[in-house]
This record gives sequence, structure tokens and C-alpha cells, in this order.
Amino acid sequence: MQEIRFHGRGGQGTVMASIILAKAFFKAGYYVQTFPVFGVERRGAPVEAYLRLDRKKVLVRSNVYTPDHVVVQDAKLLQTVDVARGLKPGGWLLLNSAEFPRSPDFSEFQVAVVDANRIGLDLGLGSRTQPIINTAVIGAFARILDMPPLKAIGEAIEGEIPVKQKENREAAERAYQAVRIRGD
Repeated sequence: MQEIRFHGRGGQGTVMASIILAKAFFKAGYYVQTFPVFGVERRGAPVEAYLRLDRKKVLVRSNVYTPDHVVVQDAKLLQTVDVARGLKPGGWLLLNSAEFPRSPDFSEFQVAVVDANRIGLDLGLGSRTQPIINTAVIGAFARILDMPPLKAIGEAIEGEIPVKQKENREAAERAYQAVRIRGD
């Protein structure tokens, strides 16, 4: 079983990202489980969402305490939230950022960055001050894990996103190509 924790802020589509990715993995033949955890439910407040996936039924019913991978939709959270808490050594840490973080160095993890904000802005997703980035982030995540297939992500986007489906699919595809891995 693989466990993924998403970090974002209220209004960024963090929960929707976990749902779309879960549906894409389901289409690719996995059993999945996804759910959010809210603290203060307001726009801009830190939010977590979890995703479990496996080739057999997922029977665990708890929060994700030791994720295999972590997705961070807002790099500013690095200043206030321990996004790597419990992350297994060697696990992936994907950041929505144009640059790799300088501090902390996350040396025991595999680190990747994608400028999902730029992709969202370029495609007219959201506003200038609040670009929609969730579909870009899941496209980048699919690239670093080499799963699920982009086709499954596109189908999940079409099933979950009622507007700008073409632009959201394109965001996932652009991020899939644009993600940068530390050390490459």
C-alpha cells in the first residue's frame, strides 16, 4: 500500500486534487481511499488530504501518519507546517514552486518542483492572485511516480471538473513535462 499526504490552503483545491488522483488510480486498476482533514475551515487556512492506494482492498481507516509521498500545493507552508513529518526516507516530496527549497534541505527525500502557479496562470485557471493549480500538481505527481497514466488523469478531470476541462487537462500535461527533479 502507498500513502500520500497533500498539504495546501483552503480554496486551492487540495481535497479535489486528492479526489481526482484517487479516481485516476482507480481507473488504472487500484483500490483507493481518499479523505480530507480540516482544521479551521476558511479560505487560506492549512488543509491536509490523504490518499491510499493498493492493488488489493484498502482496509486501514485512519489518518496517514507515515506517508510514502507528500504533495505541497503552497511552498509558503514550509515556513509554518512540518510538511515532511512522518515522510518515509526516500519518499517523494513534490512542491508547487519555481525553485528548490534552500531550507530545510530535505536531504533524506526525493524532491521535485513544478511551477503549477505559472501553468495555471498561463491557462487562465483561477485568477492572477489565486491560480487554480490542483490539476497541474497531479500531472507532475504522475510523472515522478510514473503512474497513474495521463489518460486516466484526463478522464478523472473530465469526471470531476465541470468547467475548463480542456485547460485543466492541459495543465496536467504541461506539469507532467515541466516537473524538475532534484539531482537531474
